[in-house]
Amino acid sequence: MNNDRFDIDIDIDQLDEKIRAFVPEPDRGGRLRAEAAAIEARWPDPAARPALYGIPVGIKDIVRVDGLATRAGSALPPEVLAGEEATVVGRLRRAGALVAGKTVTAEFAVLAPGPTRNPHNPEHTPGGSSSGSAAAVAAGMVPLAVGTQTVGSVIRPAAYCGVTGFKPTYGRIPMDGVIANAPSFDTLGLYASDVAGVALAAGAVCDGWHPVAAPSALPVLGVPEGPYLECAGAEALAAFDAQVQLLRAAGFDVRRVPVMADFEQIRAQLFTMNRYEVARTHADWFAAYGELYRPETVKAIHEGQEIGHEAYARAQREREEFRDRIAASMTAHGIDLWITPAATGPAPRGLETTGSSIMCLPWSNAGLPSLAVPAGWSGSLPLGLQLVGAHGADEQLLAWARGVAAAVAGSGRG
Repeated sequence: MNNDRFDIDIDIDQLDEKIRAFVPEPDRGGRLRAEAAAIEARWPDPAARPALYGIPVGIKDIVRVDGLATRAGSALPPEVLAGEEATVVGRLRRAGALVAGKTVTAEFAVLAPGPTRNPHNPEHTPGGSSSGSAAAVAAGMVPLAVGTQTVGSVIRPAAYCGVTGFKPTYGRIPMDGVIANAPSFDTLGLYASDVAGVALAAGAVCDGWHPVAAPSALPVLGVPEGPYLECAGAEALAAFDAQVQLLRAAGFDVRRVPVMADFEQIRAQLFTMNRYEVARTHADWFAAYGELYRPETVKAIHEGQEIGHEAYARAQREREEFRDRIAASMTAHGIDLWITPAATGPAPRGLETTGSSIMCLPWSNAGLPSLAVPAGWSGSLPLGLQLVGAHGADEQLLAWARGVAAAVAGSGRG
């Protein structure tokens, strides 16, 4: 990302006719010209310009932005969803960025897809729920975008669209001003074309960010063997095996570690917590506007309404135990980063779903920082590798990730 000049194309709407990554906005070009002029006037001295000066950013449409309506991919009246601008947007503005517009989200960041198409093949999904943010970066409309992840909504679209997606440790970016999905999991994240891009932006938006120098020693990489890894499809697993071989050839120590033998229980525990929280997040809006919700979201809310507080409390305890077990396994086996397929395979054909989030599920459950980097192709569609770090070790994850990304960038086109 270049912060020496304004790298902005004010014809986003023309570029977006096929991909539909952005929410339509009247006179977007006029607003952007005015914002660009204000930023130039604020920082006339090139030597004093902040890290993200002049960089246009797409903002997922569950994140509130002053001057732009928040619709959250829904048919609810925008005034019902209005509120103060999100802290993450204020931090981006103070770093010199300007808001290119709202990017399309699945309805309320749950399951019902928006109209966005995969830039590599418009007959395929871009993933979700941060579909517009990933697609906008992949299509070159913006160099940076903001998404959110509850289970797999940053990592999976990054893999499907062939960009770099970063989900920090849970709570590392304040969530105020963001419409909740399931608050115990919701995490803001970033998209850019490479690791350096997300690292630059992370420094502006994450709490207490302290960049670390590129380490001289390579990290020890762990492959989580067992029923979790077996959720990936045959094509993803074959590509992953090839990526492991590339990493070993580059000098990385890759260790296969049996973990999560009880993965089905972990999956059920997250589902219980997620659906319980979704139902309560939407209790008032759903009571007033239930007929405006799409069927996929209605189903999720109804599922959550059937879950009692005792089951939810038990699932909370199980999650804490799971977090402890994952941390202990990393320590016992000397693992610095877990590596896995970022998705179960390439982006599925069709726009009826956003694909499976299962490869992200345990790491989101544990609140760990994760990153998707491009790692090969399946025909015209990209594949991604997921890297997962220790809790709070976001800076270290990104420092190590550059070497990992470089090693797997040589994955061939399928």
